[in-house]
Amino acid sequence: MATVNFSVPDEVKQAFNETFKGRNKSAIIAELMREAVERAQRRQRQSEAVDRILERRKHTPPVTAEELRAAREEGRP
Repeated sequence: MATVNFSVPDEVKQAFNETFKGRNKSAIIAELMREAVERAQRRQRQSEAVDRILERRKHTPPVTAEELRAAREEGRP
């Protein structure tokens, strides 16, 4: 297992220690870091998906409002 050293503002450290008093702070920090990594990766995947959609739209012919309306009506039971 690795050791990580970083600085945080005193008020953040105090609030953290008060909030998680009596708990395994290393485990909490590890879980928070894991969640932060997952959020960042999810944002990256979303951004890449939007980029792919926008790129595809450049090569797709535009659809008129009437064509959209007809497709919607056709798909209804």
